[in-house]
Amino acid sequence: MPRHAAIVLTPDPPAARLTRTEALRLQIADEIVSGVLEPGMPLDEQDLAARFGVSRTPVREAIRQLSASGLVSVRPHRGAVVALPTPAQLNDMFEAMAELEALCAGLAARNMTVPERCGLETLHEQLRVLVHEGDPASYHEKNEAFHAAIYAGSHNGYLAELTLMTRIRVAPFRRAQFRATGRLGGSYQEHDLIVQAILRGDQTAANEAMRAHIGIVRDAFRSYAGTR
Repeated sequence: MPRHAAIVLTPDPPAARLTRTEALRLQIADEIVSGVLEPGMPLDEQDLAARFGVSRTPVREAIRQLSASGLVSVRPHRGAVVALPTPAQLNDMFEAMAELEALCAGLAARNMTVPERCGLETLHEQLRVLVHEGDPASYHEKNEAFHAAIYAGSHNGYLAELTLMTRIRVAPFRRAQFRATGRLGGSYQEHDLIVQAILRGDQTAANEAMRAHIGIVRDAFRSYAGTR
C-alpha cells in the first residue's frame, strides 16, 4: 500500500457528527472512487488503523460495509483488496435505485402528512443554502436526509427499508458526483421538481421527477469518473 501523510479524523459539528466507522468508510470510499486507491490494491487493517490513528475495529467494520457497495472484495484468509463494480453492474444498481426511489416519491405524494411535507420543505431550503455556500460534503449529508424523508413519507416500511439498503450500496458513487462542476445547483433544481410534485399530491409527476433525478445522478457520476 502506498505511503500517505497521516490524516487526523477531526470531530464533525454536533448536528452532523459521524461515527468513527462512518468517517473511515467515507474517506476510504472517496479514495477508491477517485482513483487514489486502485483496483487490486490490498487494504491492510493494521496499516489503515495506523494511518488514521484508530484501532483495527472501526477499520474492519468500514471494510465490511464497503464490501456491500462492491468497492472492496474480502477474500477468506487472504484479506481485503480494492474492487470496483463493472459499468454494467453499476448501471444495474442505479436502475434499481431509480425505480425504488420513484416508487417512494409517488407514494409520498399520496401519503405524506402535513408535518412531513413541512419537514421536506425545510430540508429543501437547507439544501438551497448549501448550494450557495458551495459545500459538497454538507450538501451530501443533507441530501441523505432529504431522500430519507421521502422514503419515510411513503408510509411503506418495507419499501423504505429496501430503498435505504440499495442506497447504501450506491452511496459512494452518488457522493462522488457532487464534485462535478455545477452539480449542486443541478441537484437542487431536480429536487425542486420532486418537492413541488409531492406538495401538490401529484403521484405520477413525483414518480417521474424522481426517476429522472436518479438517471441524471448516474450520468453525472459517469461524467465525473470519466474525467478523473
